[in-house]
Amino acid sequence: MIAQVRPSELAAWFATARHPGAAVVLDVREPSELRTASIRVDGFELIAIPMGVLPPRLAELDPEQPIACLCHTGGRSMQVAVFLKARGFKHVANIAGGINAWSAEVDPSIPRY
Repeated sequence: MIAQVRPSELAAWFATARHPGAAVVLDVREPSELRTASIRVDGFELIAIPMGVLPPRLAELDPEQPIACLCHTGGRSMQVAVFLKARGFKHVANIAGGINAWSAEVDPSIPRY
């Protein structure tokens, strides 16, 4: 089962993973979406790999690190979270509501699109 974590609950989810390395938010949106809106790093590492090119770039991610997947509203990031879990990633979550919810719950300066 993939954890569904609201943006406002992300820090608490990362804390439960208890991994010594940096927690990761994996943004799977397309480059044009990243130019429109992006989150600010706060207590985690931000890695941007579009969903369509993730399979050949999978080695860039550590299967032991806690990874929370992010997209626009949560659909693509859920697919990526399932993909990662099926490949042995241990601590995977989907950021429910995506960057749209992030703007509403955490940082209203992030444009909603």
